Amino acid sequence: MIITTTTTLEGRPVREYLGIVTGEVIIGANIFRDLFANIRDIVGGRSGAYQNALRGAREEALRELEEEAASLGADAIIGVDLDYEVVGDKGSMLMVSITGTAVRF
Repeated sequence: MIITTTTTLEGRPVREYLGIVTGEVIIGANIFRDLFANIRDIVGGRSGAYQNALRGAREEALRELEEEAASLGADAIIGVDLDYEVVGDKGSMLMVSITGTAVRF
């Protein structure tokens, strides 16, 4: 399935708009990851634990988005928007939300 942030695909006119589809994942930041991220912030460098958790959440949200579009019989998802939000008590969780429009060519 084609997934794109653009609203059109060159040479592929949209025949039917099937509706908005979403993928949402919320991950909690555990205390050990927080501790190592804080240490890394002090000495510099990138936090691999957070990057991996964020990458995993984004990939899972994309899978959900694609599954919802596939269930509608879509050929593609256009106009995709990816958002990250801190949620929960004291910002203890991260939400990855992806939306787009499922279409048939």
